[in-house]
Amino acid sequence: MIGTEPPQGQDPPPQAVRAGPVRALHASYQALAAVVAPLEDEDSWQPTGCTGWAVRDLLFHCLMDCQRGLVALHTPAPGPADRDAVTYWSDRRPDREGAANGRRWARVSAGMFLHFGQLRGLYLETAAATLNAAAATDPGLLLSTQGHTMTAGDLMKTLTAEATVHHLDLVASLPHAPGASPPGLACVRATLDGLLGRPLPLDWSDEHYARAGTGRLPLTNAEERALGPDAASFPLFG
Repeated sequence: MIGTEPPQGQDPPPQAVRAGPVRALHASYQALAAVVAPLEDEDSWQPTGCTGWAVRDLLFHCLMDCQRGLVALHTPAPGPADRDAVTYWSDRRPDREGAANGRRWARVSAGMFLHFGQLRGLYLETAAATLNAAAATDPGLLLSTQGHTMTAGDLMKTLTAEATVHHLDLVASLPHAPGASPPGLACVRATLDGLLGRPLPLDWSDEHYARAGTGRLPLTNAEERALGPDAASFPLFG
């Protein structure tokens, strides 16, 4: 079962190892789908937590991430792995020019859908296909994605972290939308702790850590003092 620790000195059963990253991905994608499914065209023009993106623009970006996962899950690699669920993000530090170009590309691409329902439907179908592929894949299988090699389990964790952070972005102007999944938020915390090099020494909620750790919220003076030299590492990824 998820969250159950094996007895000291024993390995967890194979089904538990297999279920962990798959279940977290399923929880994060299902939570995001619950936000997306009821949205109408008017909702799609609401701003999000991503600078310059409306809901439809961010949803297109999420669609591309599902597509990344779906392709990677069908692209076995010989190895060895050169990235894991944490070091994958070391290549994705904030980049002003790259971020600006990415925002423009997503806005133009999302604008090619004449009706939001088309984009919404394509996202939901692709997310479901990605989940089906993940459930059928051994988490230990080596895969290729974006020029790197990692295990399928680590790939699923990157997809979970991205979907969860963007879930928080998506609901910024949708106050009645359901929240991000606890397993997804736990995955983001584990990723951020890994990038920080230690567990966060502050009593932040998972949501606050997700926002501050990815640059969505600036650190306060008190937080910077409490973090000490580690404050210079924020945002840990963007």
